[in-house]
Amino acid sequence: MIQPSNVFKDNLAQLPAIDGIERIDLVDGKGAVVASIENKPGKQGSLAVYHYLQQTFGTLDAKAAEHGLAVFAEHTVDARSRPGAHPNVDRLLEVAAGGEALRIEVIAAA
Repeated sequence: MIQPSNVFKDNLAQLPAIDGIERIDLVDGKGAVVASIENKPGKQGSLAVYHYLQQTFGTLDAKAAEHGLAVFAEHTVDARSRPGAHPNVDRLLEVAAGGEALRIEVIAAA
């Protein structure tokens, strides 16, 4: 497990590669996909964080969400002051605050 700094770019450099991943699906307790993060520009940082959380914690529960918020660093601070600006950080805030834990499914590229 990494020790997150206050700079997202530095944290991102410590995360596993996302080569070969098409997307990540977040699945609720009923088996419904509640969100997807695609491997495309603008989403790759979030994809890397969620992939790392899946490898480290296995599921997105409150403990994983708290660690993910630390990894997102300055983006977490921004998300707290601008709800909706960072939906993948907002999701971590929701789970960390007692929201439903989610399953993280990594979908490999074909």
